[in-house]
Amino acid sequence: MTVPGPAPYDHRMSATSSAPLLRRVTPGGWAAVAWFAGMVFTLLLRIRLPGQASADVMAGVIIPRWDGVTVLLLATGLALRGCALLTRRPTASLRYLLVAAVVCSTPLGVVAIPFAQYLAVDVALYTIAAARPPREAGQALLLALGLVAGYLVVRLLSGWTVGTTDGLAVALTAVVAWLLGRSEGQSRAYAERTRAQDAARAVTSERLRIAREMHDTVAHSIGIVALQAGAARRVIETQPAQARQALTEIETASRETLAGLRRMLGALRTEEPGDPGPRPAGDGLPEMPGLAALDRLAEATASAGVRVLVSRIGEPRPLPQDIDLSAFRVVQESVTNVVRHSGADCCTVTVDRSDPGFLIICVEDPGPAHAATPGGARARGGGVGYGLVGMRERVTLLHGEFDAGPRPGGGYRVTAGLPLPTGATTR
Repeated sequence: MTVPGPAPYDHRMSATSSAPLLRRVTPGGWAAVAWFAGMVFTLLLRIRLPGQASADVMAGVIIPRWDGVTVLLLATGLALRGCALLTRRPTASLRYLLVAAVVCSTPLGVVAIPFAQYLAVDVALYTIAAARPPREAGQALLLALGLVAGYLVVRLLSGWTVGTTDGLAVALTAVVAWLLGRSEGQSRAYAERTRAQDAARAVTSERLRIAREMHDTVAHSIGIVALQAGAARRVIETQPAQARQALTEIETASRETLAGLRRMLGALRTEEPGDPGPRPAGDGLPEMPGLAALDRLAEATASAGVRVLVSRIGEPRPLPQDIDLSAFRVVQESVTNVVRHSGADCCTVTVDRSDPGFLIICVEDPGPAHAATPGGARARGGGVGYGLVGMRERVTLLHGEFDAGPRPGGGYRVTAGLPLPTGATTR
């Protein structure tokens, strides 16, 4: 059975529309901006601006002519081609940008590749160093530095004037851009490892909590078995009917406990004792609650400023204790997220028992009041969401289905479906 999840929602569209404008510019876009900025700067250096006696740099002989303009247009075309490839084929993009820098320098009458014509190359080096493997990033830096050195060597061998200082300055900026990119890449890798470790800890924490709850369930069931066995032993000769009733209850409790253990223990592993972290909100609830405690959870949540509307579909029927407890924990964690992160003043909890083989839990909130964007400003939508990791782990251990995401009209929805064992009974 498929769990009914949120209506179709374009996460990419939402993320793009809510992201700052500068974050929407691709690396290739930044490289193109750098190229045109360099061209404008080069032009400004070669014209006399207001307040100047003369231009800072004497224009090359062929710049005003058609052939000079043609070379500049050719270099711009090569640069734009490189910018377009920067995201998909960064190494090929760097080659285009390097050739464009050399071609553009030809009609300028310079003694070294100008810094302004190397800005786009610096952007490409930063992107490659941040996103590509170390070996590829290192090769890109060597290629960029090699071009600067090669340009100077060709001029030197040709007997022309060489701008060694200018070349060293361009090479230095390339190295700085590459180092900044490597630093950014290492920061991203560290953040990703940290997120993975936190998610793993959240899963372990939830498994330890489930194991403790299962221990309490088994201890409770064994206590019932021991009491009923003692009662049956005392009356087995004088009151056979009561003895048979006690034995029946022993059989029921034993079968239910064994079924719950089989569902859980296949996925759990022994862990070292540790603190599983704080439990979700819900003061005053019993140690081993179930869906029968939803009204008490709603009362406790109302005191935190969030109204919980509980809707029940289908005929109430007994549930195995492990499923009943897990369903309640999903609701409890979801409601806790609403209180902490959503900014909503109410939420709806739906318990659907209409399917005899499946239990559906759905928790929805409308998002912050007067929210201007879908989903509102919530930590859950853009954060790590380790509470969701724990809920997904709990549902998965019961071979269920879990879905969580923004609602099309705003707010958030958490849906869990738990399969019910055939012929399951409970005390």
